[in-house]
Amino acid sequence: MSANLTKGKKLPETKSGRLKKKFYFRELERLQLELVKQHEWIKREKLKVVVIFEGRDAAGKGGVIKRITQRLNPRIARVVALGVPTEREKSQWYFQRYVAHLPAAGEMVLFDRSWYNRAGVERVMGFCSDEEYWEFLRSCPRFEEMLIQSGITLIKYWFSVSDEEQEKRFRSRINDPLRRWKFSPMDMESRTRWVEYSRAKDEMFSYTDTKIAPWYVVNADDKRRARLNCISHLLSRIPYKEIGHPKIELPPINKEGYVRPPITEQTFVEEIY
Repeated sequence: MSANLTKGKKLPETKSGRLKKKFYFRELERLQLELVKQHEWIKREKLKVVVIFEGRDAAGKGGVIKRITQRLNPRIARVVALGVPTEREKSQWYFQRYVAHLPAAGEMVLFDRSWYNRAGVERVMGFCSDEEYWEFLRSCPRFEEMLIQSGITLIKYWFSVSDEEQEKRFRSRINDPLRRWKFSPMDMESRTRWVEYSRAKDEMFSYTDTKIAPWYVVNADDKRRARLNCISHLLSRIPYKEIGHPKIELPPINKEGYVRPPITEQTFVEEIY
């Protein structure tokens, strides 16, 4: 594996300090190739991998998930982004609806937000009781230890973004009709409760940043760096080897006995372009 070829080197930057696009896309492609190798190793060795992505709204979680899964087989690398729980799910054991999405052998599951909703948005917005919140903080480390002891590799990322950068990204979403759907009333509320979310994150870390399942914090103010750093770290957390593949020869098509129906009998899409 060669995920850290640039470590310690001076990287090409723009005047504003961002990574240059050409370098960023070249590195992203290189890391994605390594992800494919890791992905094939996970499948062959029947590993079970869970990766959690948490952080403030607009911290860049969705962006890095897209770059990680972009070249991978979606049947093996699945993204789970659960919505608001139903009334039935609210009556279940809290972790129950997440357990249903855990990986089988040879799979990787990426949670775009996870059971940590209880320690974040549910706590701050009052969607859970104090009793439910404290029960979560007490039981979460034990739940994660149980997952790890069952053979699951658990990796947790927290994307850290400053209030200035979050505001910049929110304004960008509001003013862009292609991205306006990303901005919700909950995002507006998260801005007014910045301090409450900070306290909730600190308290969550104090209980769940354990030796067996630590949090890895990604500095996310620079999206390009955050994506490359997170992918590089993910590659380092699951040792893998490149798997050789036999040469594939495409067989010829046997059209004997086939007569194609007249094209005029089919309805084609209008060729505007």
